[in-house]
Amino acid sequence: MKQEKMDGLSMDIEQSERDKLRALFPQCFSEGKLDIDKLLTMCGEYIDDDFEKYEFKWKGKRDCLKLAQLRSTATLRPCPEESVNFDTTKNLYIEGDNLEVLKLLQKAYFRRVKLIYIDPPYNTGNDFVYEDDFSDTIAHYKKVTSQATKSNPETMGRFHTDWLNMMYPRIRLAANLLRDDGVIFISIDDGEIHNLRKICDEVFGEENFRSCISWQKRYTRSNNTVEFTTVVEYLLVYAKSSEFNVNLLERTDEADDRYSNPDNDPRGPWKGASFLNPATPSQRPNLCYPIKNPRTGEITYPTTNAWRRSKEVFEELQSDNRLYWGSDGTSKVPSVKMFLSDARGLTPINFWSHEYAGNTDQGTQELAARLGGKYFNNPKPSLLIKRILQHGTFKDSIVLDFFSGSASTADAVMQLNMEDSGDRQFIMVQLPETVPENSETFAAGFKNICEIGKERIRRAGVGLLESSGQGILGQPPQLQDTGFKVFKLDSSNLKIWDSTHITTNEQKTLLGRLDAMIERIKPDRTALDTVYEIMLKLGIPLDYAVSKLDVNGTAAYSIGEDCILLICLEPNLKVETLELLADYAPANLVLADTSFADDSAMSNTYYTLRDRGIEFKFI
Repeated sequence: MKQEKMDGLSMDIEQSERDKLRALFPQCFSEGKLDIDKLLTMCGEYIDDDFEKYEFKWKGKRDCLKLAQLRSTATLRPCPEESVNFDTTKNLYIEGDNLEVLKLLQKAYFRRVKLIYIDPPYNTGNDFVYEDDFSDTIAHYKKVTSQATKSNPETMGRFHTDWLNMMYPRIRLAANLLRDDGVIFISIDDGEIHNLRKICDEVFGEENFRSCISWQKRYTRSNNTVEFTTVVEYLLVYAKSSEFNVNLLERTDEADDRYSNPDNDPRGPWKGASFLNPATPSQRPNLCYPIKNPRTGEITYPTTNAWRRSKEVFEELQSDNRLYWGSDGTSKVPSVKMFLSDARGLTPINFWSHEYAGNTDQGTQELAARLGGKYFNNPKPSLLIKRILQHGTFKDSIVLDFFSGSASTADAVMQLNMEDSGDRQFIMVQLPETVPENSETFAAGFKNICEIGKERIRRAGVGLLESSGQGILGQPPQLQDTGFKVFKLDSSNLKIWDSTHITTNEQKTLLGRLDAMIERIKPDRTALDTVYEIMLKLGIPLDYAVSKLDVNGTAAYSIGEDCILLICLEPNLKVETLELLADYAPANLVLADTSFADDSAMSNTYYTLRDRGIEFKFI
């Protein structure tokens, strides 16, 4: 065990505080030093350009930080009619601008996601790059998704800038959702990998870079290229913190065949590890001492190389018969026995062949088989994503993909759950990009990309259940979750006061606004819409069970299996109904501001709930 010499000083409080800051804001440290300007910006204190000292800059970067921290007033509206097993599934499919969606998920899913995988636009000049808008994010979102999406050609003059402005705030927000032992895998090609790496170094900290994996997306040479044929893409891997440990691979016969037992050690097969250190004796003088062969008595001193182990460890290995001095026992320098019984799994390598992780042709064929036609270009193969899941998740992990495309990630999650009896949950987020009306995709009934993703998940679930015998009449009941809840990004269900200026001659306009605010909930929204918005804003995950109750003829909603929250939005409740609601509510109750006939009823309810220890909120 490594020992550190005491310096005789008391605790370094400044260093301790820096360590705390580094744990919270790794992106604010560069070469071990705290960047005060960046820390201030992260906390909402924006500074003038003259004082900014960022090394990685582009036009709009500061606005990206503001945009990521700008609070959203939007909501996610449930769509049971487009879902599968809405009342029981833990999986989510969310239609909407992923920036707004990520903001809305911050409270309910903060540090709950184990793995994020995204396959964002590569910025090839032909793919869609979303332009964000400060003024009215939801209005802008609806405008963009009602028209054909646009590409980001190099001739625009802001080629890299627009892509960076799209990616940076989204990765910033996504990082907040990762658990301390979480990890993100990002697919990318040669075009933006250098910029993406810089973004991730800032967001996650350079020390949390884990790997840049080359994935063999193609296994044949193409003579259609002018110079080099591109056969690989990349997966950038960043951990949330040092708590992440990659899941190792199961050992193979080939790996185990490297072990033998030439001296018939009762502990079983082993392989020898060198006792020589790469460092020279002058570099590691503490690892230089004489060693004695126990059979010949010959003493050997280190010459060109120091020893790999300390003298104390050498003596422990010798007494435990873990040193091998050759077949005849006369070697001058031993090897150290490393037993197969102590061997761990195999570490993944940073080159994934098409045999190991699939290729783009397989991804295309797989999706075509699911949907009955080629309706989406270059989907990732589910095998690639299953490998990512195997290395980065546990069986009960939450998996997020906020550029979900054709929903390959959801397909892969369900496949892996079926294979290893896992209970992983997926959260898919996708902008409903329209497809050209003259395309085969549109003719097949898919008006936007979200319709492709949802239909793929439906068909994948049915296929997986049938192949496992769980979806056939007379077979055991369904064991794996192949359902999903659909939510769609929209403006809040609650009315927002119109604060535009009114002149003294516009009293009718003012009275109209006041009348409109009497009923806080918008008339075209359902109670379920509002229930899920309350859950989001209070930090309750969307997969929690929602049960409708009848309390003295009044509709109420119980949230969670054990009713962690009770919501009632009915107006003019009777006193006895309010008391019954208090009986149902274990600790938290939410009512509408119209639930009370008058101020007296509200006051009586407040004291009743206070005496019972129930926290009360109203909207």
